[in-house]
Amino acid sequence: MEIINNIFHKKKFLVVFLFSAIFLVVFFFHNSYLSDHKTTDITAVKIGGVKVLVDVAITKEEHNMGLSFRTSLSENQGMLFVFEYPDTYGFWMKDMNFPIDMIWISEDKKIVSIRENALPESYPESYSPKDKSKYVLEVAAGFSDKNNLKEGDQVTFTY
Repeated sequence: MEIINNIFHKKKFLVVFLFSAIFLVVFFFHNSYLSDHKTTDITAVKIGGVKVLVDVAITKEEHNMGLSFRTSLSENQGMLFVFEYPDTYGFWMKDMNFPIDMIWISEDKKIVSIRENALPESYPESYSPKDKSKYVLEVAAGFSDKNNLKEGDQVTFTY
């Protein structure tokens, strides 16, 4: 009888262990997928009722390069800078060839600050938001005014 009880407890332990292991694996893969999905897979930003196709800048090198050396942006095209944590990230117009609007977006995806018509010749001046942001969207100059953007407006990402 003791041997049967011992085998039963070992099987019970094994079943609990396997379910726990499966749960942990699924939990970590799921969170890893969501983490990657929220940054690298963004294809567009919906802002002011307009869909803007974006290139995403995640790494420090991509942040430093930004839109430098490009010659233009089409009307509904932009670059979305994604940062690791919210802060008051400053931007400048180094090596830019055209004016842009800079839109700082909070972690909960609301506009916290807008700098309209930043000119290439303003370099080395830098622009910073009023509040912390996790994202910055750069679009062609005039976009913010044309689409009546204002602080507090909700933004959504398309993956």
